[in-house]
Amino acid sequence: MSLTHEVQVEFTQRSARVKSLDIHPVEPWILIAQHSGMVEIWNYKLQRLEKSFVVTDNNLPVRSAKFIAQKEWIVVGSDDMMIRVYDYNNEEKIKEFKGHEDYIRNIVVHPNQPYILTASDDHLIKLWNWENDWSCVRTFEGHSHYVMQLAINPFDHNNFASVSLDGSCKIWNLQDSNPIASMVAHEKGVNCVNYLTRENKLYLLTGSDDYTTKIWDNETLSCVKVLEGHTNNVTAILTHPHLPLIFTASEDKTIRIWNSITYQSVKTMDEGLGRVWAIELEINSNQIMIGCDEGYLVGKIINA
Repeated sequence: MSLTHEVQVEFTQRSARVKSLDIHPVEPWILIAQHSGMVEIWNYKLQRLEKSFVVTDNNLPVRSAKFIAQKEWIVVGSDDMMIRVYDYNNEEKIKEFKGHEDYIRNIVVHPNQPYILTASDDHLIKLWNWENDWSCVRTFEGHSHYVMQLAINPFDHNNFASVSLDGSCKIWNLQDSNPIASMVAHEKGVNCVNYLTRENKLYLLTGSDDYTTKIWDNETLSCVKVLEGHTNNVTAILTHPHLPLIFTASEDKTIRIWNSITYQSVKTMDEGLGRVWAIELEINSNQIMIGCDEGYLVGKIINA
């Protein structure tokens, strides 16, 4: 297996600032949440717009949107503190409710339960059950600043990680409102979190306003490596489940590709779309989607 890879850009689409991306598990669709208050579904194979949703009044930003494919829905969180659910076939809004007392930063869909988790600037994380009319099942308290992102443990779907501008990373169980573990991850705010699997061992990755990405042993919560090279805040982390690759995105307008075995920097990308906010992967095709200030791009991971 080649240990050197790069991204071959297939197409670029100019748009308002992209705050989040999600990929449909079956259809060749990418869900794009925009700072302008719009959400769009693009067909990345045909390179055309399929659906468009005006989510918020007064162009308030949408910071997270996710597919709930088994229900043929999308769920959207925005700066008006609302959670909205749409049927993506007929574009009908089927549910709308206040989720938090401040901006909603991130939504995560549980892989096998009828749940979503939401993270907010109100310092809280909430668990919602769509089979019980979107009732709030649990509120998770412990952060002292904006909660920026969540990631569900791929080995144990009852556990998840959260990161915050309070500099911490916390580990939670869905059954407990209090964290089961907490660590000071960075001296500055933490914007993003993801998991890395390598040889059946699990690692936790955190990206920060200190311009670094840290790799943590998930069992001991000890830092095993610091990835340095960005010159501004790290905004997103993507790990490849099969190839030895880590992607980090930054407000320095670049994406850096790292080898997840040696932790060496492999490649730096700057596609001229401004600051980078989101990265997603379509595993089967090895296509990568990158969301930026001025639009998004679709590329394919190839051997260099």
